[in-house]
Amino acid sequence: MARLRVRLVVTADDFGYCPRRDEGIVEAFLAGAVTSVSLLVNGSASESAAELARRHQIPTGLHANLSEGRPVGPARRGASSLIGSEGFFLGKMGFRRAVAAGEVILPQVREELEAQLSRFRELLGRDPTHVDGHQHVHVLPGVCRVFAEALQACGVRFTRLPLERGLDGCAWLEAPARAFAGTVEQDARAAIGPFVHHGLRWTDVFVGLSTCGQNMSAHRVLEALARALEGIPASRAVTAELMAHPGYPSVPPLGGCGEGPDAFSCSSDRLHELRVLTAPALRAQLAQDGVQLCTLEDLDCKRPGEGAARKATWETFLEPSPP
Repeated sequence: MARLRVRLVVTADDFGYCPRRDEGIVEAFLAGAVTSVSLLVNGSASESAAELARRHQIPTGLHANLSEGRPVGPARRGASSLIGSEGFFLGKMGFRRAVAAGEVILPQVREELEAQLSRFRELLGRDPTHVDGHQHVHVLPGVCRVFAEALQACGVRFTRLPLERGLDGCAWLEAPARAFAGTVEQDARAAIGPFVHHGLRWTDVFVGLSTCGQNMSAHRVLEALARALEGIPASRAVTAELMAHPGYPSVPPLGGCGEGPDAFSCSSDRLHELRVLTAPALRAQLAQDGVQLCTLEDLDCKRPGEGAARKATWETFLEPSPP
């Protein structure tokens, strides 16, 4: 890996999904392997997770959820384009299909996002450090604009842009994961315009789509960072985010967002990520490579669109890896 000045935020997603998940996330945070968490306010363990965040002073953002479980806003009370006949969100792919078909009413998306932001403040007593999207719903066409508007209105400026360089070269990704990652990348590129327009910020580089669950290893994390940083001048100070999903496996019926835990949460994948992240080897190599783990508050946040030089740098970082 090039000797760059790299500051890396390691974000654990799905905080509040399950007490056993949260136990592992806190363990990783206290070990110094995770520096930030994203809270599901409709998660079954959201209240206890908020208490853990306060107790351990964990930097916490909102994991905006429009695809799994029950809503927290007006849609919870009745008919809505966001929910199915049983009162649950439409699912990871169901929500995407509904958005693509033009069946999702965007003002209802705005209402749900505002309700989740309000619920976050009730639980934590403050604004989130950042807002990203559960299953990357925040970069979907149309949704990304409403998302950016809602964040701008409430004064939250930091989000995630899930664009990871070099995914085409990750031979270990199975076809469904590769296809989903490609769709996320396409949506994320299209979301840049609305995000810039509403003043949102994100890290210079992002990794995590290629290292999810059993696909995570110390070598692959380091390799993903190296791909993301390729071609960046050594004189630059670079910010980066690693998306992670550590925890202990859920044991039904505990967990989930109203429908019980999903298969990924019940599998050993979460525990595998926890072990990789907390192993001394990964952190030792990151330190050796000049990568400093830090919180979002420590970052000199990227401000896209601030003049021609900043725009040129922003575009350079988003170029795909050469073939």
